[in-house]
Amino acid sequence: MEKYMGEFLGTLVLIVFGTGVGASVNLNKALAKGFAPSWFTVVFAWGLAVTLGIYTAGFYDTGGHLNPAVTLAFAVGGMFPWNQVAGYILAQFLGAFCGAAIISLVFYPHFKETKTEEGNSVGIFATGPAIKNPVYNLLSEIAATFFFIFVLLMMTHGEITPGLTPLLVGFLIMAVGLSLGSTTGFALNPARDLGPRLAYALLPIPNKGSVNWDYAWIPILGPIIGAIIAVLAVNAM
Repeated sequence: MEKYMGEFLGTLVLIVFGTGVGASVNLNKALAKGFAPSWFTVVFAWGLAVTLGIYTAGFYDTGGHLNPAVTLAFAVGGMFPWNQVAGYILAQFLGAFCGAAIISLVFYPHFKETKTEEGNSVGIFATGPAIKNPVYNLLSEIAATFFFIFVLLMMTHGEITPGLTPLLVGFLIMAVGLSLGSTTGFALNPARDLGPRLAYALLPIPNKGSVNWDYAWIPILGPIIGAIIAVLAVNAM
C-alpha cells in the first residue's frame, strides 16, 4: 500500500504544479496572466512538476511512474510486476483527479471571473489539438511519448527516482514539450489528461466550457502505444 500511496501523492503533486500553471496563465485576475506568459513558461512548469512528482513518489520507493503508460509499458517489457499494475494505475488516476480538484478550489474566485471565451476551458486541466485531425493527433501523441520513454530508458535503464535523475527527467519533459508538444499539448500520460478532464467535468467550476470528450481517447491511447513501442524497441537492442 505504501507504493500505491507514493504513486497517488506523486501524481497529485505533478498535477497541482502542472495544472496550477494552466490556471495561472489563463484565468482572469491571476497575477501571472498579466505578465503575458509564453509557451516556454508552460513547458518549463510541467518539467518542474514532473520532477517534483517523481521526488515525492521516490520517498515511497515506487519507481516514480506517475503515468499509466509507463506502468503498462514497463510491465510489457518485463521491468515491472503485472500484479501491481492495476493498483498503480488506480492510484495515478486518483492522484490526478485530486490534484485538479485542489487547483479548482484554489483558483475558484478566478474561475468565477473568467468566461469560457476568456480562457475558462478544459485546456487548463487537459490537452487538446492545435489542429483537430484524429489520425495526426494520435500520431503526435505516439511520437512524443515514444521519444520520451526511449530517451528516458537510455538515461535511466528504468531506475527513475535516484539522485538527480528526476531533474533530468524534468528536462527531458521540457525538451519533448518544446520540440513535439505544440501539436496536441504533449499529454504523454493518460492519468495526467483524463483525471483532470474528469475533474473539470464533474466539479462545480463556474463558467466552464466543453470538456471535449470526443478528443479524450487520443491522450489515453496515444501515450500507451508510444510507450510500449519504445520499451519494445529498447529491449530489442
